[in-house]
Amino acid sequence: MKIEIVPGGFALTLAGRTLLKHSAEAPCLFVGRGEERMDMYRGNFDIEDYVVERTPLGHAEVTGNRIAFATAEGQPVRLELTIADGAIAFSAPDKTINRVWLRIEAGKDEHVWGGGEQMSYFDMRGRRFPLWTSEPGVGRDKSTEITFKSDVTGKSGGDYYNTNYPQPTYVSSEHYALHVETTAYSVFDFRKPDFHEIEIWAVPERIELFARPTFIELVEVLSARFGRQPMLPEWVYGGAIIGLKDGENSFARLDRIRAAGVKVSGLWCEDWVGLRHTSFGARLFWDWQANEERYPNLRQRIAELNDAGIRFLGYVNPYLCVDGPLFPEADAAGYFATDAQGKTALVDFGEFDCGVVDFTNPAAAEWFAEVVIGRNMLDYGLSGWMADFGEYLPIDVNLANGIDAKLMHNAWPTLWAEVNAKAVESRGKTGEALFFMRAGFTGVQKHCPLLWGGDQSVDFSRHDGLVTVISGALSSGLLGNAYHHSDIGGYTSLFGNVRTAELMMRWAEMGAFTPVMRTHEGNRPKDNLQIDQDETVLAHLARMTSIYVHLAPYLKSLSAQAAERGLPVQRPLFLHHEDDRATYAVQDAYLYGQDMLVAPVWQAGQGERTLYLPKGETWVHVWSGTTFEGGEVTVAAPLGQPPVFYRSASPFAGLFAGLRAL
Repeated sequence: MKIEIVPGGFALTLAGRTLLKHSAEAPCLFVGRGEERMDMYRGNFDIEDYVVERTPLGHAEVTGNRIAFATAEGQPVRLELTIADGAIAFSAPDKTINRVWLRIEAGKDEHVWGGGEQMSYFDMRGRRFPLWTSEPGVGRDKSTEITFKSDVTGKSGGDYYNTNYPQPTYVSSEHYALHVETTAYSVFDFRKPDFHEIEIWAVPERIELFARPTFIELVEVLSARFGRQPMLPEWVYGGAIIGLKDGENSFARLDRIRAAGVKVSGLWCEDWVGLRHTSFGARLFWDWQANEERYPNLRQRIAELNDAGIRFLGYVNPYLCVDGPLFPEADAAGYFATDAQGKTALVDFGEFDCGVVDFTNPAAAEWFAEVVIGRNMLDYGLSGWMADFGEYLPIDVNLANGIDAKLMHNAWPTLWAEVNAKAVESRGKTGEALFFMRAGFTGVQKHCPLLWGGDQSVDFSRHDGLVTVISGALSSGLLGNAYHHSDIGGYTSLFGNVRTAELMMRWAEMGAFTPVMRTHEGNRPKDNLQIDQDETVLAHLARMTSIYVHLAPYLKSLSAQAAERGLPVQRPLFLHHEDDRATYAVQDAYLYGQDMLVAPVWQAGQGERTLYLPKGETWVHVWSGTTFEGGEVTVAAPLGQPPVFYRSASPFAGLFAGLRAL
């Protein structure tokens, strides 16, 4: 980076590209104060800001690598920037500042991607994105009936920008990346044609900048910065992880599913901890140990599954219910976050209260990792689990580290991931045990081995259905999250919205070309179609698992690339075809590694798909063997033949051609 003095101000360049351009008439920096209102309701947030002051800092004085900003010449310095080692460090002599706005120069045809896991829009240009971990919302589209009803009944409708996993990092088509090192609420605003505006509700520690000549190199450096995951466990390649929550009957159902030809690598039972019954229906019992009334002789059952090459997975989150045996132990030790009176803070989760385990207390984090996950889960025989609810830290609790919960809220998913990772490491099972998370923030990559896309609706909707999983995988993958997957069939069923056989089969088709295949019964199993209730669906799933297992040698090579270079398994088309700018806005198709292109059918009733194949390659349609030279193509896409292509020059071409026989 270089600071260049220009008439009336300065310019900051990175690898020859101007990122900051400042003059008194067009300042790049604004500061001020705001008074926020944040209301939380079960992981959903209603947030607004009353801006008390927003002042342009028109005067900038450059001394070496330091830039001092004031409102005008002769006025006190309010903010200082120090440029060093590819970063801009911030300090504020004016201690009243709690809002900062920074403008980054933008190109007319520039594209921007990232922002954590963005489900609605992969290319973020032209929109505003608040970055705050929360429930993503139901429907996520204010024009739809389901979102309206969700807003009215539970404040849970959401919008296009709501996400479990935000991260204040973006990648530009100008071959640079920008990261804001802060845990505060922040906003990326890409609506203006000539600048991007970054809004931060605190003075950030620093802004980090990265420039590389290719997108591949840029992803490699970002994954090195934020963390890389180990290779996928060997057992995963054996087939799908089947999600059942039917108590002891889960084992008999699994036997029938396997007898139908479904290749299975794991049995995932959320309800391994037992159930409580509420007016909302059956809920998990949030005290993290095996419930042998619901799962008799579970330890023996797990051993029998292991002998058959099938692993057992469970569920955990960072709360403890007050009526479980773990709560008094943690309470007596002072492991919970506290309220304004210094007492254990209790959170109402719908007819049962829970304490918030305070992971800023090293003793509490160690206890949860050792006792809850280590002894109760790993030592019991679990090989993986869903690590849920990282986005739920209440903003009004007091924490052991003394930091405002509003500043710790975004950091919480990363702390939660670290607790899980330390438990796994303590048993020597890193790269063997597999936990998966939906919540995330900066640094979660270092600890979490697998993302899942959260709670999509059980439908084909544009902002909350099957297609959103693709955008989530691509956006998070650019920032160092190599492995992404989703609930086959979706999860959220509300207001009469239920699964169809077509949806289940299309989702399974996509799942066969992701790092991990996993089914889910959804939030209302009795109201929704399950994989073992329809012979056609079950046969279809069996074939898709055969495809997944057939591709295991290729997936293993991608897993090795992820561990060694940080490259995601699911990749945007432009990652290997950056000279073809037509690939920059594609968000409903992806490269599966470098050699395969997958364009899932994501709309109901479609028997064909029109898609874009990057130019400069000869692409082979997997099912027909027909070759294409790139550009827009239309292919038949009946159930069982999702649009999938491979490079004719791929060293795995023989393996891919073998799919036609399955």
